[in-house]
Amino acid sequence: MADGQRPWDWATAEMLAFVTLVTEGTRLRMSGQDSQRGTFSQRHSVLHDYRSGETYMPLKHLSSGQAPVDIINSPLSEAGVLGFDYGYSLDCPDGLIIWEAQFGDFSNAAQVIIDQFIASAEDKWDRLSGIVMLLPHGFEGQGPEHSSGRIERFLMLAADDNMQVVYPTTPAQHFHVLRRQVLRRWKKPLIVFTPKSLLRHKDATSQLSDLATSNFQPVIADPVADSKAIRKILLCSGKVYYDLPEVQANRKLDELTIIRIEESYPLPIAALEDALADFPEGTPVCWVQEEPENMGAWRFIWSHLASRENGRLLGRFPLSVVCRPASASPATGSATSHKFEQRTVLHAAFDVPEGNAS
Repeated sequence: MADGQRPWDWATAEMLAFVTLVTEGTRLRMSGQDSQRGTFSQRHSVLHDYRSGETYMPLKHLSSGQAPVDIINSPLSEAGVLGFDYGYSLDCPDGLIIWEAQFGDFSNAAQVIIDQFIASAEDKWDRLSGIVMLLPHGFEGQGPEHSSGRIERFLMLAADDNMQVVYPTTPAQHFHVLRRQVLRRWKKPLIVFTPKSLLRHKDATSQLSDLATSNFQPVIADPVADSKAIRKILLCSGKVYYDLPEVQANRKLDELTIIRIEESYPLPIAALEDALADFPEGTPVCWVQEEPENMGAWRFIWSHLASRENGRLLGRFPLSVVCRPASASPATGSATSHKFEQRTVLHAAFDVPEGNAS
């Protein structure tokens, strides 16, 4: 990757964000249940000598004038650890202070810290924090406790520009949002729904130039040769974006296009308007998500962008949804049921009958 022979994967882009910030003088503190190696063995920030037990962290040996670095494996005590790191972020406002859940689902054990402090401290006490929460999210058939970082809960708490909620789809986007968190002047908590399978997905990569010359894009639209030929627009966030093109290619449905909303809050309305500007008014738009109807971003998107406009997105496009049915549980515990549900969602997005699933 460094030689330019392969595109950059997620973990490498994240590490480059850390390296560039630390060598520019930004303190880095990261804690989580398995943050040193990464829950999915993707990070390897701390190396262990299996003979002596000694450890070595390459990030601490970058340059003579670099900032301090701490990457810590913390206990499964989410409220205590996130509370400590939140306090650390108040005392170190110029640092990159990260708490990482082993799975995004585990943030529910820290909900009191999120409700009482992260979402509301600026409004209640004028206390600013740049704390970052990394929450692995995505429906992979791993069961109800390992699928959902509860996007809907953060969006329910979102108001008055109190936080940032992002679900990026590329390593470059992750790189830029981490750097943006430190480099821009105002401080807001940052909630990042990070990937699991995309860590090693062959298409979830970026070129070094994407990291070097671009910036974070709140909305990403797939290229379209003729916008007037498009019969349906799919909106989505995160991992499901990589599942949709496979169905589209198999069915040769060139008259559909996909637009990704990378930042769910604050809603990037201007960027979304730009992405939709060339499409004829009345073109159907469908929000596609893996999560059940009462979870994920759907109800937030509907209430903010369509419900006041007679169900039309931005007042121009009829908006519908494809997702799992409303459920009390985030996901099924059956791998077979998961595959069936996922296939149903993907084909429904393209109006392909389930019986014709490939």
